[in-house]
This record gives sequence, C-alpha cells and structure tokens, in this order.
Amino acid sequence: MAPAATITDRGHSVSDLSFDRLPLPTEQLDNLESLGYREMTAIQAASLPLALAGRDLIAQAKTGSGKTAAFALPLLDRINPRDFGAQALILCPTRELATQVAAEIRRLARYRQNIKVVVLCGGQSIGPQIGSLEHGAHIVVGTPGRILDHLRKKTLSLARVNTLVLDEADRMLEMGFIDDITHIIGHTPDARQTLLFSATYPEDILALSARFQREPETVTVESLHSQQQIDQQFYICSKQGRLDGLVTLLNHFRPQSAVVFCNTRQLVREVCQHLADNGISAQGLHGDLEQRDRDQVLIQFQQRSCSVLVATDVAARGLDIDELPAVINFELPRNAEVYIHRIGRTGRAGNSGLALSLFADSERYKLDAIAGYQDTEISFEAIETINIGGEYMPPPPYVTLCIAGGRKHKVRPGDILGALTGEAGIDGKAVGKINVTDYAAYVAIEHAVADKALGRLLNGRIKGRKFKVRRLP
Repeated sequence: MAPAATITDRGHSVSDLSFDRLPLPTEQLDNLESLGYREMTAIQAASLPLALAGRDLIAQAKTGSGKTAAFALPLLDRINPRDFGAQALILCPTRELATQVAAEIRRLARYRQNIKVVVLCGGQSIGPQIGSLEHGAHIVVGTPGRILDHLRKKTLSLARVNTLVLDEADRMLEMGFIDDITHIIGHTPDARQTLLFSATYPEDILALSARFQREPETVTVESLHSQQQIDQQFYICSKQGRLDGLVTLLNHFRPQSAVVFCNTRQLVREVCQHLADNGISAQGLHGDLEQRDRDQVLIQFQQRSCSVLVATDVAARGLDIDELPAVINFELPRNAEVYIHRIGRTGRAGNSGLALSLFADSERYKLDAIAGYQDTEISFEAIETINIGGEYMPPPPYVTLCIAGGRKHKVRPGDILGALTGEAGIDGKAVGKINVTDYAAYVAIEHAVADKALGRLLNGRIKGRKFKVRRLP
C-alpha cells in the first residue's frame, strides 16, 4: 500500500535534538551520554519518535548519518531479555556493514544485561554460527544469503521477530537479493514493525514497501553535502588518457589516502596495476575477492599501510573510514544519486573533503545530471592544466603485520601492543591501529621498525604463546 504520510526534516532547534525528549528509559539516556551521543542527527530526530511509537518507516538517509541508532534504539526498547528467541532481524547487503551495525547495537545495548547479538554472514564457517544460535540470540544481523541458509537448515527461527530492519535496501535490491528477502520475510510474523532504510529512493523501494509494510511513514532528510564541506573538482580527459590522468591527480593533490571508484571489476584491476606500475600503493576491492582477502584489503587501508583503495560501488558499500581525505571518480557513475553517495564518504564529522572526478567528452550528460541534482553550476578543467611540479604521492606510513591468532585464541589489542613495546622494545609511537578478528590480528607498524617488529614477534610470544606472523604485501 502507498505511504500514509511524508515527513521532511526542515531543521530543529538545539532543544528539539535532545534525546531526553524521547520516551527512552533513564538507563538508556545515561548510556547514550556515556557513548558520546550528545544530540540527535537529522535522521534520528525525524524517525525516532515514529519508530518508538511502533510505526513502519521508509527512511532515506546516507551512510554516516546516524541511521543505525535510528533503528537500534526502537528495537532494543522492545526486546525481552528473558526470551532468547530472535526478536529483531536486521538485513544488510554486505558482511562489513553487518559487522559495523552489530558492533554499534552492542554499544547501544549496554544499558541492559544479557542482550545477545549474533552476526550471520557468508564468507565464514556456518558451524560456529549454528553453535551461537543454539545458545539463543535476541538480535540477528546478517546478509540475506546466509540468513536463508540458516532458515533452510532450520537452525534459525524468525517466528518471534517483532522488528524487521532492511538496512541499505537499495543496495540489496541492486545486488539481486529481492527473492531472498521475500523468502526471509515470509518466515516472520505479519504483526511486526518493518523499518526500511535507503540512501537512494528508486521505484523498487516503493514496490518493496507496498509488499511488506503497513501504512509506513516516509522520512526524508537532507542527503546533499555542504558545498563548503566537500571541494568538488572535475577534469575532462580522453578515455585513453584516464589512467595517466588518475596518476596526475594523485601526484598533484597528494592525499594521505583516497578511495577511487570504478564502474566495473575489470577496471578496478586495471587501475590497481597502473597505480602500482607508477609507484603508488593501491589495493582493489571487488566482488571476485574471497571474504578473507576483502577483510585484509580493508584493514590495510584502515591501518594506512595502503594509500589508495580502488573499488566498485557494491564492494565499497558499508565502507566506513574515519577522516577519508579524498574520493576520486575514475569514471562518473551512471546516475547522480550514486555520485552523491560516493563523495559522501569524505568530508564527514565536520572535516573538509576533496572529491575529484575524471570524465570524457562523451560523458558530459552525466555532468549535467549531477549539476541538476545538486541544483548548482559545475565548472571543469582539462587534465592537462595540472602541473605536478616534481611532487609525488607519498608512500603509506605503515606496514601491516598479520598474526595467526585472534579473539578465539583470547588475543587482545593490548596483548599485541605489550609484546611489541615490552620484549620487542618498539616505541609505542611507532605502532598504529590494531585490528583483531576471530582468527587473526593485524597491527600497523611504521616502516622504519617493521622488520624489527616482525622478527621479534616471530621469535617472541604473545600471552605466552608463539604465533605465525607475516608481512602483508
């Protein structure tokens, strides 16, 4: 059925943005304060009162807008901790996004004891997931394919789900998950709340809503970025000169790190090879990668041991990098909304961002569409006008070391830091980010001491145990 009402955010006073005005328990308000949730974002202010009242929602909001809390707070409010059946289901397009969503829900659930959140995604062994489900789960976060696997194996029941969330629903539809989603929803009760979140708003979303929601409210908040927040620059070049044009942009602007977007997997591979041939550290992210390789690529980029991440839109969905200085469109996307979503990965949390785009003369229609969508005039220059002047993209400051031990081996970041700064004698300032997964850990080390750190970890011990350690390329 059609949406019953549309609510468009037009700005709120500071007092309106306080979480105190919501019907939330005092313990949760205290928890929000301790987590740094000072006031609501636009999507939270527009959607939370409706969601907490039990209404179905279609909410349009980009990644990084605070949408996880917009659906997590209402579903947590309805959880019965004494009932260990799945009471909330969040479907996400990628494992990366599912992992991020689950981590944030766990933080928001701290005000209540014994709330169990389980992540069910492909690319991981299904056995441990079955074991986790046997012990009960209040909230399930996962990708459609793996959720469907568990339903077929009868290792997951959705009969008691009271809240269903479709996060980044537009991407799930783009990735061909509509049949899986339909089958999954068929296992949930009719008397449930359904919250649909999407960065873009294609006709498919309305069709999906009409099938599975009850008189939903439509919440729309400002999705465009401030012109002052993101510096958008466009450069025309020949299609044959695009690879060299990308090198020119990187060597001229010299961002600390950058994400380069391509429209196809094949171009991701070609761009990575060309950047490597020109001495620029780059890794590719596309759908052909095994899950372990995807994880390692993302971790290397997060740890700044790789300067440039080259990705397709689908592969980069859910990518959340703090303080990303630059986004580069190797090609302009096929529609303006995707362009806005791409550049929205830079210029977050009050930081300034740089969005650079290459386009051929035959693609001017895409430029016109972007200008129309932003309701602004766009100027451009020829790539030949850029003078590098002997400057080159700096190498990444860190090297990533991979340790064959993770959470399942009781390895924690502090254990790794202690092994490096204690027995190994490495200055703590030379150690960057440390990421610990279930079966592996990754630590960023400054180039100057990377060999020393590798040798000491190979010959030393972490928590009294020896682990295999290798340097990632």
